[in-house]
Amino acid sequence: MSHHGHHHGHHHHHDHSNSSAVKLWFSIFFNLVITIAEIVGGILSNSLALLSDAVHNLNDTASLGIALFAQKVSKKKANEDKTFGYKRAEIIGAFINLITLVIVALFLIKEGVERFFDPQTIDGYTMFWVAIIGLAGNVITAFLLFKDAKDSLNIRSAFIHIVSDALSSVGVIIGGWLILKYNWYIVDTILTVFIGGYILWHSYHLLRETINILMESTPDHINLEELRLEIEQIENVCGAHHVHVWRLDENSTLLESHVVIEEDDLGKMEEIKTAVKKMLHDKFHIDHSTLEFEFEPCGDHQHKEHIHI
Repeated sequence: MSHHGHHHGHHHHHDHSNSSAVKLWFSIFFNLVITIAEIVGGILSNSLALLSDAVHNLNDTASLGIALFAQKVSKKKANEDKTFGYKRAEIIGAFINLITLVIVALFLIKEGVERFFDPQTIDGYTMFWVAIIGLAGNVITAFLLFKDAKDSLNIRSAFIHIVSDALSSVGVIIGGWLILKYNWYIVDTILTVFIGGYILWHSYHLLRETINILMESTPDHINLEELRLEIEQIENVCGAHHVHVWRLDENSTLLESHVVIEEDDLGKMEEIKTAVKKMLHDKFHIDHSTLEFEFEPCGDHQHKEHIHI
C-alpha cells in the first residue's frame, strides 16, 4: 500500500515537471520573438535603449533555456562517471550566461556614454511600439511562469528576470513617448546606461553565488562553528572536527565530518548517526551528510582537539 502511494506521488511530480517544461518552451518562444522584434526595431529606430532591452530579453531567453536544459539534465541518474549526477549542469550554464551578459552590458554602457557626446536622431514611433510588443510578451511569459516559480528556484530566477525586463520595457515605452513628443534623444542614452547598470548589478550578485557554488564554499547561511557545537550537543558525541559543508547546486547542501564518540558507545553508533543526520537536516537543511566516527575517551578528546586546532 505504502509502495503504491509512493509511486502515485512520483507520477504526479512527473506530470508537474512536464507541464512546467511546456510552459518553459512557450516562454522561450515568446521571448525569442520579442528579442528579434527589439533587435530589428532597435536597428531601424537607431535606439540603443531598445537594443539594451533586446539584450536583457535575450538573456531571459538564455536563462529560460538553461532552466529547461537543467530540468532535463538534472533528471539524468548518477552513473560511474558522474557519481553525484548532473545537478551542476545548471550552475555551469548560469555561469556562462552571466559572463556573456556582463560583457554585453559593459559594451552597451560604453556605447551609451559615447552617444552622450555624439547625440543621434532616434525614431521614437518605432521605439515606442516595439517596446509595447516587448512588454506584452513579458507579461504573457510572467503569467505562464508565475505558478511554477513558487516551487522551483530555477524557474523563480527566470521569473524575476522576466519581471525586471517588463519594467525596463516600461522605461523604453516612456522613453519612446518622450522622444516622439519632445525629441529628447538624451532619454535613450540615459535608459541605455540605466538598463546596462541594472544588468551588471543583478549579474554581480548571481555571479558571486554561482562562483561560490563552483568553488565549494560554505553556504552563507551556515556558520561552521555553530554547526560543530550543535553536533557536539547530541547525546554521546564527544566532539566533531574536519567539518566541511558545500553546495552541489543551489538546492542541495552536503556535509562531511569526523565525529568522536566513546569506544563503549560503539553499539549506539547507528542511533547517534541518525540523531546527527536528523539535526543537520532539520536545523541546517543539509540533505546529504557523510560522517566518519572516531573513538577516544571524551576527556582525552578535549585535550586532543585543542592540539588539532
